[in-house]
Amino acid sequence: MFAPRVFISMIGALGVFAVATFFLTGSAWTTAWQTLVCAVLVQAGYFIAVLVLVAREGRSRRSVAQGQPVVSASAGDDKEPKALHVPNNPGHFNS
Repeated sequence: MFAPRVFISMIGALGVFAVATFFLTGSAWTTAWQTLVCAVLVQAGYFIAVLVLVAREGRSRRSVAQGQPVVSASAGDDKEPKALHVPNNPGHFNS
């Protein structure tokens, strides 16, 4: 996750929420506190999502260290992953 993109997206979502709340309630005070609550909920959700991703990665690394096979989300895909080929030989032109 690219942090600036997440930050800008969060501000955009909160801005849309604030505008919609203001049009629905007509109160700046209600809009302010509801937007603040929404911001806290968005941050809590983001924090929990990061914790889940870190825990999943930790389980994956532990199972690899113990020699157990790792089941990925794309287990039904029979294709082998393609290696990245970077033709970067000194003294040769890359065309």
